[in-house]
Amino acid sequence: MAVRASDVSRLPGQRVEPEPQTPPGRKMVSWYDPAVLAKSGMKALLSGTFGKQADRRLLDAVSRPQPLAFDYSVDDTGHPRDELWLDYVADLGDGWDSTYAVASTVMAPELALTDEDGKTHVTRGGDVLVFGGDEVYPTASVDEYQARTVVPYEDALNKRRHRPHLFAVPGNHDWYDGLVSFTRLFCQGRRSNGWRTQQQRSYFALRLPHGWWLLGTDFQLESDLDAPQVEFFQKVAGQMRATDRIILCNAEPAWVKQQVMPHAGRGFLDHNIDFLEQEVLGKKVSVFLAGDLHHYRRHENADGRQKIIAGGGGAFLHPTHLPKVDQSPGGFVQKASYPSRKTSQWLAWRNLLFTAINPWFGVFMGVVYTLLGWGVAANLNEGAVGAPSFRELINAALQSTGSMVLGAGVVLGAIAFADRRRGPLWKKAAGVAHGLAHMGVALLLTWGVSAIASPLAAELQWSLRRDFFSGLLLFGGGALVGPLVVGVYLLLSLNVFSCHPNEAFSSLSIPDWKNFLRLHFDADGQLTVYPVGFRRVPRRWKRGSGPEEPVWVPDPTDTRATPPRLIEPPIVISRKKALPGKLETGPPGPADMMVDEHLPGGAV
Repeated sequence: MAVRASDVSRLPGQRVEPEPQTPPGRKMVSWYDPAVLAKSGMKALLSGTFGKQADRRLLDAVSRPQPLAFDYSVDDTGHPRDELWLDYVADLGDGWDSTYAVASTVMAPELALTDEDGKTHVTRGGDVLVFGGDEVYPTASVDEYQARTVVPYEDALNKRRHRPHLFAVPGNHDWYDGLVSFTRLFCQGRRSNGWRTQQQRSYFALRLPHGWWLLGTDFQLESDLDAPQVEFFQKVAGQMRATDRIILCNAEPAWVKQQVMPHAGRGFLDHNIDFLEQEVLGKKVSVFLAGDLHHYRRHENADGRQKIIAGGGGAFLHPTHLPKVDQSPGGFVQKASYPSRKTSQWLAWRNLLFTAINPWFGVFMGVVYTLLGWGVAANLNEGAVGAPSFRELINAALQSTGSMVLGAGVVLGAIAFADRRRGPLWKKAAGVAHGLAHMGVALLLTWGVSAIASPLAAELQWSLRRDFFSGLLLFGGGALVGPLVVGVYLLLSLNVFSCHPNEAFSSLSIPDWKNFLRLHFDADGQLTVYPVGFRRVPRRWKRGSGPEEPVWVPDPTDTRATPPRLIEPPIVISRKKALPGKLETGPPGPADMMVDEHLPGGAV
């Protein structure tokens, strides 16, 4: 009788667990889930409070020495590199489908990309991987990093190619636990099957081939550039030649946020970046990279300098029709966005499905509407023999002290929720209008509930039964119409009044329209940026057939999923063009900036 190897290795009585047939990942964060809101708000409050008193960056600067620059201009044998591939991914670690779709593409040994003209560009997986900020959602913790970031990238790599060297820029979500989990994962040399970490601090410098540098900053939660970081980058700048060029990676796109949120004090971030560029580095930056806004957007000026937002690593989609920044200081003009503004405006209409998309928020609003209307309904039901009149409704509401107090709380909460980008007066007016809308709808709902309950008064007999029945109707009605009021408010705020871009799209948890950047430094010193987009990420996965594939591959039955392709033709920065100009504060150098341009016909 033949004996199978599996029978020999199996212990008597041991049960062999079958391999899971579905990915272990988590769903997109439901930002309007009351539990998520409470937890995230508390962590943000605590991190902001303690971050001001105990800045992790200051401690690491003393206790964790780090090389001035990690040198990728030479290979392992010390010979100059002819070329280098580098991938940039920002705002990841959210839902499995979106994060893993990007990760499995980034980790592929080779990727053929088609542009809008149908031409194919063959690219290679990056030797270096840069995470551009907000590496996990909703808040940082060891468990969330492991489930939402580490596992997707480990499963995506499998044994397909070598592990890339990873460098990470912290964003505000990484700071929500005081940067403890971020430091543990990315700054202590811990092993992972998905990457190899190198950095010891939350900021770093990479020396790249042919005079290119990539700098990653950490502006903490207060948009603050601390003194040790300034000193660090001053020393890095001292190693640069006059003709060297810089790619600056910040967690947030100051060139957009400062223009659209002047009342929110964003100028501090913008001034810090200007200070870093002019006073510390002493030269203009050729390419700015940032995330934080979860879409793709590129600005370019007449000198060819690039400012690129690529925050599509996995987090929910942000609108591209707001913030609307067609031009920014320095002559920068918007050249591309993904998705298009028209598509973005249409997507905002999904807020009319707010109740279906955010069911737990519906439960919360059901409770609020029940508390608002129950006392009023009880007053109306007392001795009622028919449907109450509108005057009786108003009198009952005014006699219900609890409902009036709670109503005032709803209005104050709506004011606190309102967007402040148009100034304090607008914030108060929008908040009052939103709060009164809830009050009005709650009153109308209570009126309808009383009209239904009144004819049943004789049948129910016991007033407590009648009031309980009214409460159930109020809860059900509030759970349906309360979120709808919020959805309509967000839709109008975004598409009509240009407010609430974050709130109006975080409510939708859209996993599609993802993106990342692939950078190629070739033998001629030319930098080519490939903006890679995913129109629709897969929703169904199956196990890969072996180690040469990812652990999970898209299920062919998911016919709506689309392959990655170029968002726009490759962006080329040629070494033969004029080099970056020096500012007066820096050492002397050529006066003109190099010119970035698209290759003719999109060819590489």
